[in-house]
Amino acid sequence: MSNNLMTVAYIAASGLFILSLAGLSNQETSRKGNLYGIAGMLIAFVATALGSRGTNYGVLVGVLLPGVLIGASLASRVAMTEMPELVAVLHSFVGMAAVLVGIANYLQPQTLTGGEATIHEIEVFIGVFIGAITFTGSIVAFGKLRGVLSSKPLMLPGRHLLNLGMLGTCFWLGGQFMSGDLLTGLQSLLIMTGVACLLGIHLVMAIGGADMPVVISMLNSYSGWAAAAAGFMLSNDLLIITGALVGSSGAILSYIMCKAMNRSFISVILGGFGATAGATSASSQPEGEAKSISIEDTTELLENAKSVIIVPGYGMAVAQAQHPISEITKTLRDRGIKVRFGIHPVAGRLPGHMNVLLAEANVPYDIVLEMDEINEDFPETDVVLVIGANDTVNPSAMEDPGSPIAGMPVLEVWKAKTVIVMKRSMASGYAGVENPLFYKENAQMLFGDARKNADAIVGKLSALVAC
Repeated sequence: MSNNLMTVAYIAASGLFILSLAGLSNQETSRKGNLYGIAGMLIAFVATALGSRGTNYGVLVGVLLPGVLIGASLASRVAMTEMPELVAVLHSFVGMAAVLVGIANYLQPQTLTGGEATIHEIEVFIGVFIGAITFTGSIVAFGKLRGVLSSKPLMLPGRHLLNLGMLGTCFWLGGQFMSGDLLTGLQSLLIMTGVACLLGIHLVMAIGGADMPVVISMLNSYSGWAAAAAGFMLSNDLLIITGALVGSSGAILSYIMCKAMNRSFISVILGGFGATAGATSASSQPEGEAKSISIEDTTELLENAKSVIIVPGYGMAVAQAQHPISEITKTLRDRGIKVRFGIHPVAGRLPGHMNVLLAEANVPYDIVLEMDEINEDFPETDVVLVIGANDTVNPSAMEDPGSPIAGMPVLEVWKAKTVIVMKRSMASGYAGVENPLFYKENAQMLFGDARKNADAIVGKLSALVAC
């Protein structure tokens, strides 16, 4: 393929990636955005393969096929509940690729001299540094989301000094890599890779579960910058553009999420800088008695309500209850009851997770509202049905200054006339914080599997309609 044709292909792919981001910003155009992204990546891959200096396409196909088969198999089997973990794993792959590309590029004989050689070495060092942090940080994020690692932040004594020490060591190794006399370039690069891997582990281990959605978004940004650095190393303009798009969009999303959660953007990406170790709340043990409610009483409350707000959380995703919830919504709306959904920015441990589940169940887009759009409506709401949400509806975020989630904006469901919380047990949420909502006078607990309970409510409502 000629250089001119490759340039045209790269421009077309870049345009499709931009259209993909634009499409993914809205639920109604998200499917089209995905198609744009797939088309852009296909064009990019074919153009790069045909335009490379290599000629042994048999080796390329031999490497490509296992990756395609493994990726397709995993993606087809992964449940929506596991999507945040899958995203974290994919970020780790990008980070590992950046590390391997950087080291291989350094070992490859270069013809660059003077300033060009210096710039290239800086590109290699920075690319490997970012890739190593992304690689191990993403693995830790996966472990926290999977439940293999504790969601509680790791608060080592002097942890910030430890981070600064590792960062300073990487800077020193960078000097050795460029023109040092104590270590060779390869030794400096490999040692820095190890130190950066430890830094990535410690940074993410120090971040609590409540901030994990921001971490996932930030790691997405890191993976983009790692890809851009690899593009500079390989002199691939499309990789630079794509990496910059991913890096900048991930950083912007992380900032928006931090603002929505009343979190400091800098403190989160620096591993919980400014957080106090072992902070406890005087009111960490809520007072009162939780009241349970039956399926029959829940159905009666829903049937007699004039307005209902449904607040989904990770528990709905785990139980795969979105389809019966959609049936409940349709039945109530057919009876003239106003039904809407309230979505917290980080519900489901990943931005947009709940929106995707509800769209999959054919819930109309126009009744799915963000937290800021619906919070003021709770006082005029008859019934709020909370399905598997915990931290995002926790009143202590507003009422308890000593709470680990203090200051985080939440859905103010307790202001409604009646709140029904569907949960398996009284266990605390992902952030490990007790929820006083369960003990409020207007709150009742519907215990059990969310899907089974939702199916039972659908059956009761259908029987009432038939009568």
